Amino acid sequence: MNLRLIGIGTGVLIILSLPLAGAIARPDFAGQDDGKGSGLFSALGLSDSSRTSPTAPARPAAPEGPAAGPEQPGPVEQPRTDSRCGPELSSPHGVEAQTCILVGEGRTWGRSYYRNTSGRALDAVLTVMGPAGRTVQIRCAVGEGDEPGLCETPKEDSAGEPDSYSAVAEFAVPDDEGQLLLRSGSNAPAPGGG
Repeated sequence: MNLRLIGIGTGVLIILSLPLAGAIARPDFAGQDDGKGSGLFSALGLSDSSRTSPTAPARPAAPEGPAAGPEQPGPVEQPRTDSRCGPELSSPHGVEAQTCILVGEGRTWGRSYYRNTSGRALDAVLTVMGPAGRTVQIRCAVGEGDEPGLCETPKEDSAGEPDSYSAVAEFAVPDDEGQLLLRSGSNAPAPGGG
């Protein structure tokens, strides 16, 4: 046999066996030996489907136990808001609206959801009426278009039961005559029947 060929074959075997010898000799400091031969796979740059690909960025390990430090707070819990809404109404002029009374954290306010497809800008006046003659009113500019919008009064401290409040939104043409196109209230319609 040719001595040269034996030398090349021996060299190739030595080069191929070095990663294997390193994988076998290297201790598992991370304690992650799962019995799947992870040392050999990682030494040869191979991975199976349950491991991170060598080209993918490694995911940081999640901290465990008491050494993890203080717990991170979760999402802030939103305070509860109760609502009482009237029916969804629409006018032949292209205005749709629904008006509600909202109550949360000891405060009460009114809100009107609307859509204006009338082809012109409108004015909305939202009025909240409460116990003992309390009234809050706000004027909102209602742009034209198919996008929904809302008009909302400021939040006021509640002065009675939620049922003692009501809201009305009026949508009108903003000119001298102020033609009323739609009136929407927070009270549910009376049950039909007779």
